[in-house]
Amino acid sequence: MKNIPKKPNNAKDETLFQQAIGKVKPLKVDTIHFDKKVSKSKSNSQVKNSRQHALQNSLQDNNKALAQFHFSDEFEPNLNKQGPMKYVRSDVDSFEAKNLRRGFYSPDLILDLHGLDQHQAKQELAALLYACQKEHAQCICIIHGLGSRVLKNKVPHWLVQHPDVMAFHQAPLEWGGNGALLALIEIKDKFNKT
Repeated sequence: MKNIPKKPNNAKDETLFQQAIGKVKPLKVDTIHFDKKVSKSKSNSQVKNSRQHALQNSLQDNNKALAQFHFSDEFEPNLNKQGPMKYVRSDVDSFEAKNLRRGFYSPDLILDLHGLDQHQAKQELAALLYACQKEHAQCICIIHGLGSRVLKNKVPHWLVQHPDVMAFHQAPLEWGGNGALLALIEIKDKFNKT
């Protein structure tokens, strides 16, 4: 750093500065000592925080209950075992599956099921489908991976059972290819987007 030479003080500058600042008195103590006693206002805020925490927990429990959907492991839909995995609900145009395959839809939400067992994967999938309604997400990507092919085989069977799933197709390479599915979700107006 360069030392900047001090300019000689000009009397006019000093008087202007003192007039602008006014009277100044030096601080006696420049440290703050906190009392160890808890004031009533702090205890009230702690009560409010605990009430808010309890409310958030109950809302999370309600969301978990709403996000539950019973997927049957015994249901065996008639899905094509040869070629890419795909499904289109009977009231939906089959062109939508082609659009999914071609990558015309980009996913609004992505779920990665790597490292989860079947039970956890089912819960996460149900929560994702619930979140789709809440967030108005029409296209989702479910990454099931390849691994031992347990989730790769189960995820399509679970998706077929859910009434909001309009179609799904093996994802294009940019979204996971053979280890993922893109699904098109029907959005209902029972949730308001917030």
